Amino acid sequence: MSKRNQPKAGSRSPRTSARRGRRAPARPPAGRTSKWVETTEQRAERARRVMAALERAHPDARVALEFSNPLEMVVATVLSAQCTDAKVNEVTRKLFQRYRTARDYAEAPPGELEEAIHATGFFNFKAKLLRGLGRTLVDRFGGEVPRTMDELLELPGVARKTANIVLGNAFGVVEGIAVDTHVRRLAQRLGLSGEEDPGLIERDLMAILPREMWFRGTYLLIDHGRGVCNAKAPRCGECPVEPMCPKVGVNPPSG
Repeated sequence: MSKRNQPKAGSRSPRTSARRGRRAPARPPAGRTSKWVETTEQRAERARRVMAALERAHPDARVALEFSNPLEMVVATVLSAQCTDAKVNEVTRKLFQRYRTARDYAEAPPGELEEAIHATGFFNFKAKLLRGLGRTLVDRFGGEVPRTMDELLELPGVARKTANIVLGNAFGVVEGIAVDTHVRRLAQRLGLSGEEDPGLIERDLMAILPREMWFRGTYLLIDHGRGVCNAKAPRCGECPVEPMCPKVGVNPPSG
C-alpha cells in the first residue's frame, strides 16, 4: 500500500476492520428483544422508514456551519471539533474576513491565528492543523481544496467525517456518511449498528441505506440527535421513530 493510500490514525475506512472481527450487535433492552431480531433486509427496510419519519420531522435539516466556499467549509469543520457549531460560526464570521486563501493560513504569524480561533477551544492544536492544511493546499493542490476523498484525507486535520462533510456540502459529491457524535449515538440506539468505531458505523449505515440517503440522512440524524434523542435524556415520548426504535442502551424510566 502506498503512503498516499494508507488511512490516517483515527480515520479507518469502513472497509478496513474485517480482520479485527465484528463485534456482536448491541442487544436491545429486556422486554424488546424478540421484536428486534431481524434480517439485514428487514433492518434496511426499517432504516428507510426511520429516515422517512425523520424527514417529516426535520424537513429543514442541513449543515449548521456557515461557509461560502470549499476552503471555508474545511476550515469550519476542523474548528468544529469539541466545539458547538454556533460558536464556530461566531468565530468564522471574523476569521473568514481576515483569512481568505490557503496561503493566508499557511503563513499566519505566530500567535495571530491562535488568537483568532481561541474561542473554539484547543486553539494551539487547531492553529497548527490549519497552518499545515494551508501549506499542504498551497504546495500540493495549487491552493484549492481537492474534490476526492483520498486527496482530502492527505490534509492535516481531515479524517473521513470531515472529508464527507466537505465533499457533500462544498462539491455535491457523496462518498459516505459523516459519523459525528450524534450519528454514532442514534445508529447504536436504533440498532442500525453495534459498532463503536465511526468507520465501522459508517460501513454499517452505508450497507443498509441507499446511496441517495447518505448525505441527507447524516443531517436528519444530527438534527434529531440534537433536538430529541439527546445523550443523557432522550425524549422518547415525543419521538416520531419511537415505534421503530429498540432503544439500545437507553435506561427505562424509573417507577
